[in-house]
This record gives sequence, C-alpha cells and structure tokens, in this order.
Amino acid sequence: MVKISATTTTISGSASRAYSSIGVSSSPHTVYIATPTGGVMLLRDDATGTAQLVIDDETNTVLGATFVGPDLAELLHSATIAITAKVPIDVLWHAVPSYPTASELWLRLLDSDREATR
Repeated sequence: MVKISATTTTISGSASRAYSSIGVSSSPHTVYIATPTGGVMLLRDDATGTAQLVIDDETNTVLGATFVGPDLAELLHSATIAITAKVPIDVLWHAVPSYPTASELWLRLLDSDREATR
C-alpha cells in the first residue's frame, strides 16, 4: 500500500495563521471517502484505502489531496493539475474520468463535497 499526497503546503501550528500564510482567508473543509469505489474495485480484489480532498471554502478550489491504497498513483497528476491551476470544483465536474479506472474516485470525492456543502 502506498500513500500519495499532493498539497500546496504543509500546515503546522495555528491553523488560522497557516491558512492565511498560503492566502486562504477562511478555514477549508475536507471531504473523505473510503475506497474501493468504481474502477478501483475492478483493479484488485483486495483494494482498500482512502481518499480525501481539502477544499478552500472561499475560492472553491482544491488545496490538497491524499490517496492511500494500491494502484492509485494515476490520481496524483490530476490532483496536481487541480491544485496548481486552482481549478474550481464546478469546473472539475466537467472533467469526466475514464471508465473503468481508479480516476472514477474523483466523482465520488466531488459527490462527497456536494453533499457536505448543501
């Protein structure tokens, strides 16, 4: 099992100071899912793990992502693009992942965010 993360910075100390030091004016929220889901289940019978996104509430962009589990390395590049390009969540919904692949995990994360922010 491999843990893969893409983040804009490492946050330590006081959360509010850390958020403001990277230009985030409000506290972000985290969405979390347990894998396997979608195409991950087709990759391996023993697939287990987690995935999470840290989302800035003000800009509605991804600040960080963590993927833990087998065969999830393909998700790192898409997370890096989303973070560095500051792609809004509303735009990410239009980036439909291939089926069946582990990239379907993005849809589950976006679904979790939608449910959390209702």
